Amino acid sequence: MSDTASIIANDLLTIQAVTLRPQAPFTWASGIKSPIYTDNRLTIAYPAVRQRIAAGIAAIIKRDYPQTEVIAGVATAGIPHAAWVAQLLELPLIYVRSKPKDHGAGRQIEGVLKPGQKVVMLDDLISTGGSVLQAAKAVQAAAGDIQAVGSIFSYGLAAATTNFEAAKLPLFSLTNYATLIKVARDKGDITDAELASLHTWRQDPQNWHADMQ
Repeated sequence: MSDTASIIANDLLTIQAVTLRPQAPFTWASGIKSPIYTDNRLTIAYPAVRQRIAAGIAAIIKRDYPQTEVIAGVATAGIPHAAWVAQLLELPLIYVRSKPKDHGAGRQIEGVLKPGQKVVMLDDLISTGGSVLQAAKAVQAAAGDIQAVGSIFSYGLAAATTNFEAAKLPLFSLTNYATLIKVARDKGDITDAELASLHTWRQDPQNWHADMQ
């Protein structure tokens, strides 16, 4: 667990971009009962938080993917953070829609992407990875060479690991679920029993609510 991961986790909890509610779970669109709700769009309202996020992601890219030539933001939540990272790294920015526009030139990718350019794609959140991997396919179809996919926060679900391995794409996140719930416990936001329940959810989200009854 890096200091940066803990700092960003604390930021997300402090601004309530992440809410932990194991005793009164949220229901995702998929029907899964979840003790956590994440809205990282809130981070754009806090200059100090978004600056730490951009600096953290830029540092990872410089360290692990120094050949990166283009930063890509996944529409819509990934775009502002990709823009700030691209600015710090002095690299071109593109953004990628979930599907091509149904009017005008019908573009799915906005900006300039030359064939063979090395790309790091950024989104705000990784759950199973489905939406960002769809965007990645568009970049690959345009002959972009994706070095990695990055995010502010990842749930650390097994489904994401499986999906990214199948796509043969590295994944990194500035902070993650395991770090966040530890920070929440250290802050006194949750009890030991709630921490245990939160760990159980990540191991088996589909059946977690049934176990809680």
